[in-house]
Amino acid sequence: MLPLLAGALAGAVVIALFHLAPGPSFRTIHREQSTVDSSGGGDERELAQRPMPSLPPEAARPQPLSTARGPEPHVLPAATETGRWVPGEFTASTEGALAQLVVLWETALHGADPALVERAYRHLAMPGAPDPATTGVHRTVVALRVHAGAPATGPVPDLRAQYRVTHGLVKGSTDRGRYVVVCVLGEMSVTYQAGAARGGLGDCQAMRWAGVGWRVAPGPLPAPAPHAWPGSDACLAAGYREVRRA
Repeated sequence: MLPLLAGALAGAVVIALFHLAPGPSFRTIHREQSTVDSSGGGDERELAQRPMPSLPPEAARPQPLSTARGPEPHVLPAATETGRWVPGEFTASTEGALAQLVVLWETALHGADPALVERAYRHLAMPGAPDPATTGVHRTVVALRVHAGAPATGPVPDLRAQYRVTHGLVKGSTDRGRYVVVCVLGEMSVTYQAGAARGGLGDCQAMRWAGVGWRVAPGPLPAPAPHAWPGSDACLAAGYREVRRA
């Protein structure tokens, strides 16, 4: 079971699974990441669909941490509404949008259940947001279960999965900061029967300020995030920064 599970996790987080074509260089991508001042819908679509850096499959596998000094971390605000299943009501800032995406996926990926991913995503999605089944996170957990030979949905004895976000990236914003594309990167760890596997999993989502908190925005699904082992050279080269929680 160990080879099957390890192969499932590796296959789920590598670029090939998400059908990505080779993208622009790191330098080009970093130069393009910016705040867009216009409030037009066309700007939002361009920002969301702008390609992200491409990384080789090996970048997502466990590896030594970078010895380079990284940029200053993102300091995430605390949720002001903690009574919900998915905590929310973060501040009206890019860090607030990033914090909302962090808690969304950390909650949704517990147990690696596609049904749970769909439920958590819809909990925060505005009308017109992308279907949860089209997200890379959803496809990841589907692939994990298929390759491990586990049931498609529902609790599975001995199946344990956890996702812990350690890094984030603000791709850019528009509509005076009310529309933000943010990305998270963390370690996905899975154990099933006698097997165990770990890998780096990234995800980008477009978030819109809804007046009292951040929601998954209507419009196109953002370009897929680069997958890297958190804290590795590839992680830093892709533009990720550590996150610190309030």
